[in-house]
Amino acid sequence: MAQVPEGLSQLVRWLFPGAAVVGVEPLAPDTGRGDTRKVEGYGAPLRVAVRGADGSTRVLVFRTASANAFGHDRRSDRAQGMLLAFDTFPRIPGHVEALDVGAILPGGRLLSLREGGELYLLTTFAEGRIYAEDLRRIAARGTSTLEDRERCEALARWLVALHREKIDDADGYRRAVRDLLGHGEGIFGMVDAYGPSVPAAPAERLLGIEQRCLAWRWRLRGEERRLARTHGDFHPFNVVFEKARGARFALLDASRGCQGDPADDVTCMAVNYVFFAIDRPAAWARGLAPLWRRFWEVYLSESGDRNVLEVAPPWLAWRCLVLSSPRFYPNLPAQARDALLGLAERALASRRFDPESAEELFR
Repeated sequence: MAQVPEGLSQLVRWLFPGAAVVGVEPLAPDTGRGDTRKVEGYGAPLRVAVRGADGSTRVLVFRTASANAFGHDRRSDRAQGMLLAFDTFPRIPGHVEALDVGAILPGGRLLSLREGGELYLLTTFAEGRIYAEDLRRIAARGTSTLEDRERCEALARWLVALHREKIDDADGYRRAVRDLLGHGEGIFGMVDAYGPSVPAAPAERLLGIEQRCLAWRWRLRGEERRLARTHGDFHPFNVVFEKARGARFALLDASRGCQGDPADDVTCMAVNYVFFAIDRPAAWARGLAPLWRRFWEVYLSESGDRNVLEVAPPWLAWRCLVLSSPRFYPNLPAQARDALLGLAERALASRRFDPESAEELFR
């Protein structure tokens, strides 16, 4: 019999007053032999024998989740699986009963979440103005300033520094690409949220974009060496510049495990220089185009990552789908949506993204 963890004993006494754990042993995913024997599962369950205060016995299963490449590599993935199980087991007739769900604390004590609802996150507050306000000002005035250029360069250089941290995890890179396509916040999720009658985004057009992106998933096989530390949602609404003039900023809402292809962060920010000009074409030439070009120039020259242009198209397409979404931007004119989706389509059809191709939108 395996040693009984004290936290498990305490949990059993709390759930069943007067009861005690009298036996613990590991449960293998499959005890059979031969070619059909299953050798791996998604967790490490324990069979727990419990004697009640009245002398009766019952058998429980204590489940923990294991990290693996099947979408369980992040702690949040494993927490999601446990919470989902607790919420849905009762809906299935004849299913084993879910008695409790919780977290294992550093000292081995168990913290129950059975009575919990939505989870929460408490953070500090970033004083300043979101970068989107800068881009709106530039679009309205039609020109950008030296300070705007300095801020653009600061953002590109911050990414260069962040992306220097490479991560040796081939499964992690494939996860990032898989999330790009299949996550609810990824390409498939964005497309599903468009609805049936969105101007400039008929179903046939969205299907074509999806299919091209799926082909790119296979082109990205072999690029696993590119995995790096990323922000994961590096757009102007997640960057807060200090109110005083200058290029100091704070960041919000790092996402998707903070590891992926650097092209994710680069295209996420860069496409917004196009987005904020798309409905104000006169602001492109002297306002947002110089920032678009400078952002790419600084990142490419200082990172030395010319390959980022080879892998950028599906990441750019995802961000174009987000910016064209009627859920996020319901007031976006059909002409602007058409231009953004066209940018995505042309990128997906090329073998290498050319930043100069954005000029076609403003001719």
